Amino acid sequence: MSAAAPEHVVVVGASLAGLRAVQTAREVGFTGRLTLIGDEIHLPYDRPPLSKEYLAAGPLTTAHEFPGTADLTEVLAIDLKINTCATGLDPMSREVHTRDGSIGFDSLLIATGVRARRLPGTEHLAGVHVLRDLDDAHAIRNGLDAGARVVIIGAGFIGAEVASAAVKRGLEPIILEAAPTPLVRAVGEAGGTGLARLHARHGVDLRCGVAVSELLGDERVEAVRLADGTEIPADLVVVGIGADPATDWLTDSGLRLDNGVVCDETLRAHEKVWAAGDVARWTNPLFDSPMRLEHWTNAGEQAVHAMENLLAPADATPYQHVPYFWSDWYGHRIQFAGLPVGEPHIVSGDWDSDEVVALYRDGDRLIGALAVNRRGDIMKYRVQISRRGSCYAAMAFAAKRNAAAATSA
Repeated sequence: MSAAAPEHVVVVGASLAGLRAVQTAREVGFTGRLTLIGDEIHLPYDRPPLSKEYLAAGPLTTAHEFPGTADLTEVLAIDLKINTCATGLDPMSREVHTRDGSIGFDSLLIATGVRARRLPGTEHLAGVHVLRDLDDAHAIRNGLDAGARVVIIGAGFIGAEVASAAVKRGLEPIILEAAPTPLVRAVGEAGGTGLARLHARHGVDLRCGVAVSELLGDERVEAVRLADGTEIPADLVVVGIGADPATDWLTDSGLRLDNGVVCDETLRAHEKVWAAGDVARWTNPLFDSPMRLEHWTNAGEQAVHAMENLLAPADATPYQHVPYFWSDWYGHRIQFAGLPVGEPHIVSGDWDSDEVVALYRDGDRLIGALAVNRRGDIMKYRVQISRRGSCYAAMAFAAKRNAAAATSA
């Protein structure tokens, strides 16, 4: 440990990034005080299973506490403050303000994540949900189990996973998407069009280029009205229209806020203040580009790096990361690594088959890779992206993989 290590470290945000951060502090030998603040009533838990295994009728244990959560207070000696909402920050006096009082710190890590966007004016309607936390997942799963008429607003990954869970129960969900093509920002236009075919192949009514006018009902949602006057009956409406960084509590802090907490390459946002996870916006030196990622893999890896830098600021190093995420639709595993620059070039399979691999290029550089049901491929492409590999080498690699697969078939 560096001689400049702080005596009291506070982490605000008790999801994956916050949990990984306090675990890392102990793993690297930090023996000072550690406080973890979370605004939910639940102990830290894993979020991806909420829209995957659990929503698809898996057991609660798949979406519950992280391994090691029970050891936070006793083994790791963490001062865990759940159901505690941060309301402000004074980085000069080094205090986090909460509804229950102020907490001083020597160094602070912000890991407050994002908040799902809701449809304005629908707060009074039962049956309308976002999918962000454990309580949201409980409510949506109960609706699916009851055989609800399901309308999903937003054809992103969350919307697709909810649709998949509904189909598994024999329901007929309708997905409404404002854009002409779903997932363009995530996988490009051709990629979004290709993945959307999975909905059609599983009988899901996906309607793109439509606008929602209002939700109908007095106390409980009864229908969704579109801008053209069409009314779609609904008992369960799931809103998946994106999320915003949870930075409202930092408005008067003096930190730079711009689509997240703005950090340097080492994840430092201010003297003695660092950030990690969905809320952090930093310049990724691997791509020489500012980015903020809402990916599980990034949250964990970034939290480890941020905490190590926080504890030894004189030795802080830049955080380089190849974005990676996955999603499960109708029994298919979709994975993406890198950035969706330009349009994808298919190197294995096609959009109408159960397997496909598509590569993205920036000039001669391999910049991204999308795979459906090719789990063994994606991490190899991720390594090539991290090494700034060429697209031509990636295509040659794909040809070898294809030849090997043909030989073993």
